[in-house]
Formats: sequence, C-alpha cells, structure tokens
Amino acid sequence: MPKPIVHIAFAVFLTLLTQLGGIAWLVALLFRRRLAAFLILYSGLSLSAIWAAPHFGRVALGCWQEGPLQMQSWLYCASNRNFVTPELAKALQETAASVATAYPGTVTQVLDANFPFLDGFPLLPHLSHRDGRKADLAFYYSGASGYVPTATRSPIGYFAFEHGVSDCPAAWLSLRWDLQALQPLWQDLRVDADRTRHLLRALAADGRIGKVFLEPHLQERFAVSSGKLRFQGCRAARHDDHIHVQL
Repeated sequence: MPKPIVHIAFAVFLTLLTQLGGIAWLVALLFRRRLAAFLILYSGLSLSAIWAAPHFGRVALGCWQEGPLQMQSWLYCASNRNFVTPELAKALQETAASVATAYPGTVTQVLDANFPFLDGFPLLPHLSHRDGRKADLAFYYSGASGYVPTATRSPIGYFAFEHGVSDCPAAWLSLRWDLQALQPLWQDLRVDADRTRHLLRALAADGRIGKVFLEPHLQERFAVSSGKLRFQGCRAARHDDHIHVQL
C-alpha cells in the first residue's frame, strides 16, 4: 500500500480516536524525527484545547485533581475525551458531592465524555456523545472489606457487565456486545448498591439532567424508578457496565 494512503488512514484513525491526533500526525510528517514531533505537537494541541474549549462552549473535567469527582483513567484525558458543557460539569460535580456527603470518601468517576470541539463530531463507539451534553459514569464497587474508592472491575471502567434478564433478541447488527471472553479477566468486585442508588436518585432529582441510561434489570436491582431512567434500546451498547448521563 502506498505510504501516503497509509499516513492518511492513520491520521483518520487518530482523528476518530482523539479528534486532534490526525492533525498532529500530518504536521509531524514534515519533520525528520516524526514520532518525537508527533508527541510534542499532540501534547501541545491537547493542552491548548483545555484553554480554547471554553470559547466553544465546553470545559475540561480535571484529570489530576483530587476530590469527589475524578476521571477514571488518564487514557480519557490523553485522548481528549474529558470535555463537557459547563452546565453538565457543574451538575456532575454537585452530584458527586452529594454522594460523598451521604457516603464520606466516595469518589464518582467519569469515563468517556466528549471531545473539545465541534458539535456533531462523533466520539466513537458512542452514538450520542457529540455535543458536550453527555458523559458516562463508572459504577461504585465494593470488595470483601467494603467500598473500594476509585476501583473498577475493568481497567477502563467499561465492559464488566452486570448480567441480568434482557428482552433483547440476538442480532448481528448491534453494538450490544457481550464480550464473554473478557468477563473472567475482571476483578472480583460487586457493584455498591447503596452508593449507586443514591447517585441515580440525585441525578433523577436534578432539573438539569434529562436522561439517564441504565439497563432495566439494574433499575429493578437498585429499586430506583424515574421517568428520566431509560433503556437505551437493543441496538445501542449495553448499559449494565456504566451509567450514561445527559442534559
């Protein structure tokens, strides 16, 4: 395959993954030490995005700060997936503070949110994270000795499914992955029902929040009912490994 096509394909991949990586890669091709140039350029663009994003209606959720609301992994920050509107940022911070007040020491962790720029720009593999108004939250987990702050069963917070009865038929054209081969690899932890219930009730009571996606069997397990709690549908990704929140 010709080199220009390889470079273009790689730039497209980086753009879909990070929004800014494709630009950095194409500019880095002008330099002799391409990899070093890419890392410098990409780091510069990502840091600049933190300053520039507020001018486009989005803010970065802090990646290194301590407190009741934290990003679950540095990967989400490194790939520029930690941006939301100021309204959603405030709602998440206040919700996390509410859970921490009820259960001291609790940390609410954010997974994928949105890219810094351009409404409508897709944040794959999500279907709707394209306007700064959505974010995914990790479950709270407990072990044999009780709640474990910042723990998640999988390294990135996704794909550790809580199995329950589903009404969805088997279908090949779907994002509803089961990933059975991965399930034995995850940590032996259980979802902390009390903290998760408090979180869901706080989100449901917040007038800024419009929808919360969570599998019906988990809504029943946590004994939470609200018109804002929705089933995302059988064609979308499963939501029994995380909680989707949107304005």
